[in-house]
Amino acid sequence: MMRPLVTLAYAQTLDGYIAARDGSSRWISGAASLQRTHALRARHDAILVGVGTVVADNPRLTVRLVDGVNPIRVVVDSNLRIPDAAHVLNEELATGTWIVCKSDADAQRRQHLLQCGAVVLSTATDAQSGGVDLAVALQLLAERGIRTVMIEGGSRLITSMLRARLIDRVAITIAPKILGEGIHAFGTIGVTTMSNALTFSAVETQRVGDDIWMEGEVCYR
Repeated sequence: MMRPLVTLAYAQTLDGYIAARDGSSRWISGAASLQRTHALRARHDAILVGVGTVVADNPRLTVRLVDGVNPIRVVVDSNLRIPDAAHVLNEELATGTWIVCKSDADAQRRQHLLQCGAVVLSTATDAQSGGVDLAVALQLLAERGIRTVMIEGGSRLITSMLRARLIDRVAITIAPKILGEGIHAFGTIGVTTMSNALTFSAVETQRVGDDIWMEGEVCYR
């Protein structure tokens, strides 16, 4: 099945959290790392997030801190609950926003989003998750010319993508901060013993401001 190359990018604290207990995540990383993340956005055809990230953070998902073209914004939204006030649906950005839902999502809501200027794609319901079939969603993106995708959250989407073995690379920023408790990047991905842990190849690390930036290719067993 043809699909885009998928890179997972996120920032975490030293103790492995991507957000505090109250859901706040701005800003885990420093200014230099944030600029590097925007440069990474500019190198991808599309940015992929779950609707939970849109509801919680209302991100713009644009390239702002470096020169570059805005990628297509793709929101995985099984039941089309994206708010009308979402930045990705405003007049400036809506024509570059694609929403992937289940095929049985509300038809009137779908039509409304089309009128807002968004592109609405659909898949059959995934038998395991009950949500969008992510493998098919990536295939739909590839059919529309998307060759590279950057995932920026949230935890549920990241976990589902890893469980389905749909992530090829990671770019992780580790910030010198400790929360003690909060929201992890991953949930259960089916690994129960150390010998089955996901590993990485072609790993590169670099100091970026006060943070550590790590990139590598995911190795699935």
